Amino acid sequence: MQDIEFIFDFASPNAYLAHKVLPALAAEAGAKISYTPCLLGGIFKLTNNQAPMIAYSNINNKLNYERLEFARFVKRHALTEFVFNPHFPVTTVLLMRGAVAAQEEGKLDSYIAAGLRAMWEEGENMSDPEIFVAAMDRHGLDGSHFVARAQEPKIKRKLMENTDHAVARGAFGVPTFFVGDEMFFGKERLGQVEAAVRETV
Repeated sequence: MQDIEFIFDFASPNAYLAHKVLPALAAEAGAKISYTPCLLGGIFKLTNNQAPMIAYSNINNKLNYERLEFARFVKRHALTEFVFNPHFPVTTVLLMRGAVAAQEEGKLDSYIAAGLRAMWEEGENMSDPEIFVAAMDRHGLDGSHFVARAQEPKIKRKLMENTDHAVARGAFGVPTFFVGDEMFFGKERLGQVEAAVRETV
């Protein structure tokens, strides 16, 4: 079965949108999804990139179009639970270290579902350890356990290695997808991701 690798960080609202749409697309194309936790801030730093709201801050028409395209995607896919996080931008170091630990423990799918729901449906400030613990507990995970694991040197190191490796392969933002060696950036490229999967089956 062909693999779609998802370079992922909870910090990106577009990662949430892609995550909601990608599973059905992958199933239809006969592919599976693998998530690679990375730090979006680290990717930006290593590539001299910026978030669109900063990069296009002086280009009102571009920012307005970005908002329009975002709203169209939400409407098209009926993502009615989405709420723009009032604390945005949220530092996701704790969340992403926890994701590395969850992946190590075979719990990444449920961890991602819980984290995205807290971030982009409930509008929680997931950079706050107390809020993080409460949200994860509420969604069936042991929040304190992941706070503790996030402090482990090997977990910190793995997250940085993932980030460095993603950049070395060409990533400059999130969501980024790889099908084999082919890279695709942005939720707008999901159709191309699907085509690439079908071409390799």
